[in-house]
Amino acid sequence: MQPHGFLLTLDAAALVIAQASANAPAGARAGVGLDAVFPALVAVVRRYLDHPSTEDGAHYLRTVTLDVDDVPQTYEVAAHRADGLVVLELEEITGLDVEAGLDAHTPRLRAFVQRLRQAHSVEELCNIVAEDIRHITGFDRVLVYRFDRDWHGTVLAEDGNGVLPSYLDLRFPASDIPVQARELYRRNRLRIIPDATYEPVPIRPTLTPAGKPLDLGQSVLRSVSPVHVEYMRNMGTGASMSVSILVGDALWGLVSCHNRDPHRVPLQARNACDFLTQIFALQLFAQERGAQAEQRLALSSVQSRLLGFMAEEDSFIDGLLKHPHDVLALANAAGAAIVTEERCRLIGETPSEEQVRLLHDWLSAQTDEAEVFSTEALSENLPEAGAFADKASGLLAISVSKKYASYIFWFRPEVVRTVKWGGNPIKPVAEPDRLHPRKSFEIWKEEVKGRALPWTVPEVEAARDLRTSVIGIVLRRAEELAAMSEELQRSNKELEAFSYSVSHDLRAPFRHIVGYSNLLKTREGQHLSEKGRHYVDTIIEAAFSAGTLVDNLLAFSQMGRHTLNRVAGDMNALVEEERRKAMRDIPAERTVRWEIGPLGRAHADPFMLRLVIENLFSNALKYSRDRTESVIEFGRLPPKDGEAVFFVRDNGVGFDMAYVDKLFGVFQRLHRVEDFEGTGIGLANVRRIVERHGGHTWAEGKLGEGATFFFTLPLRGEDI
Repeated sequence: MQPHGFLLTLDAAALVIAQASANAPAGARAGVGLDAVFPALVAVVRRYLDHPSTEDGAHYLRTVTLDVDDVPQTYEVAAHRADGLVVLELEEITGLDVEAGLDAHTPRLRAFVQRLRQAHSVEELCNIVAEDIRHITGFDRVLVYRFDRDWHGTVLAEDGNGVLPSYLDLRFPASDIPVQARELYRRNRLRIIPDATYEPVPIRPTLTPAGKPLDLGQSVLRSVSPVHVEYMRNMGTGASMSVSILVGDALWGLVSCHNRDPHRVPLQARNACDFLTQIFALQLFAQERGAQAEQRLALSSVQSRLLGFMAEEDSFIDGLLKHPHDVLALANAAGAAIVTEERCRLIGETPSEEQVRLLHDWLSAQTDEAEVFSTEALSENLPEAGAFADKASGLLAISVSKKYASYIFWFRPEVVRTVKWGGNPIKPVAEPDRLHPRKSFEIWKEEVKGRALPWTVPEVEAARDLRTSVIGIVLRRAEELAAMSEELQRSNKELEAFSYSVSHDLRAPFRHIVGYSNLLKTREGQHLSEKGRHYVDTIIEAAFSAGTLVDNLLAFSQMGRHTLNRVAGDMNALVEEERRKAMRDIPAERTVRWEIGPLGRAHADPFMLRLVIENLFSNALKYSRDRTESVIEFGRLPPKDGEAVFFVRDNGVGFDMAYVDKLFGVFQRLHRVEDFEGTGIGLANVRRIVERHGGHTWAEGKLGEGATFFFTLPLRGEDI
């Protein structure tokens, strides 16, 4: 451990010292009670144990004065738990350090929060945090360092006094901070090295009572890797401090502080820096989320227009080709292509048709082909793409049909830029078997090619949503072309109802409702009355409830695309499994009598057949819940026309046979939603599944006396 303080580990129950650092005051050794050496610490530790923190890491307890060799000395005390022990860390402070406590920084922190609110960019936020942390700590130089997707770090902001050289805008390779070091930064937000020339202090005994070395991962005094100390010396710094910037639970970057000479920052000042950095991270997260929300709203407007254009045309491709500006605007791309096995249509700045065909064939051949593919460095995935990097270094692709290998591509051109590294990132080391720190920090320039501007999350989401809409339209058009029978015509109407509701009545309006309501709540909430905020919350809740209906609609649509996997199985076993599942949500006080006859075997897709049984049981339980005793029967009738005939009968409210034709239609309900909840999709799913198996459905009922639902499945010899 580092020598700018001393460490004790304690048994939590008896407060007996288990280990002590070699620089601890005389008398502080293993086996001695804390009250015998430092009685003033006992109440402090007890209070910590009685009110444990919910956060990881060392926590400042208080400043105490201890008698050390009959001389009063003041210490800042921090504690955390490790290996079943209480780890106490004490740093001696001077009178000036006491004056620089957390209260002394309160006005600065308040001003910092106000400045953050007024910042309009990430760079401005970073400049503010660099300036304030240098003011609090007194370091010669403070950097704000952000990691990219490859864990290279770029200095976005810097504040210094000119003693150390400027690193602003320099990039440092990922190898400077290895994976294990980044994980430590994520787990322990703050680390300080007051003197890079320190001699490590041992802990005695070296092993805990459990027989293993003490875990110092959360310690403020823990030593650092000799490689890191050598790195500091090569950088010309005698002291350093780092504060991790965590956005969510991910390591976004670091606040890195350096001093030419040894320099110690009091614990409370360090805690102020940690607090300040956490506020900065929250503001950073809010700003990034706000920017994404605005972009989502803008892209949803483009998507709604494209959806209308596609719906008006006989082919969705015509709807896209006639409105090229909106196609490009959906992903903020310079070019796009619509590629099928037969044709390749190009929009804007794109590679040649032959090169686009190369991309089409490459994506089609991927065994792990995703519905949406995106990259900002296409040539890293497909080296041949380097030949057209000026048109397509960035690729965003959606798969419209995997069966026929159809895609929509968006392209972004290469953005050639010069990156300034803090030393040569690929300079070889003298001894390959040993990890070496960087020795040179002279600016080393590299021209980066083959990369485009990265695709944002809202842009990828907009492409994914367009894919869903296109697939819905393609399915509708396919059924329209194949509408040669009454069955196909009815299926076509169901698909049209689905496409219209999701595309026009639900998806776009709900996006606007939720998006603008959230913006109103976050940006104008402080100006609204309590009743106004309640109204906004009610709008958001209602929009999300409607999303449940969308989910059911999507499930209905997907039934038609699910590949049937027919196997022969025991119907009684399947029905019993679904019966048990259905009863899980039934109140214990409700009486349900099940009458399940011999059902034999059936040849069907078990997953889809379960959905049929689940929907029929759910309806029977729902519509008979007002009966003193619900009676639900599942039976099998004699075969008819080569089909097995099954039925589910209940003694519920029944229905008027005059409306029987509406039962299996989408959104068709024979009872008020106030009386019986539901979306009107369940029986439509039953019919679609049964018909995909080659069977058919019908129902019989009488008001007040119950209903019976029949379905058939084609027979095979072993099913009888």
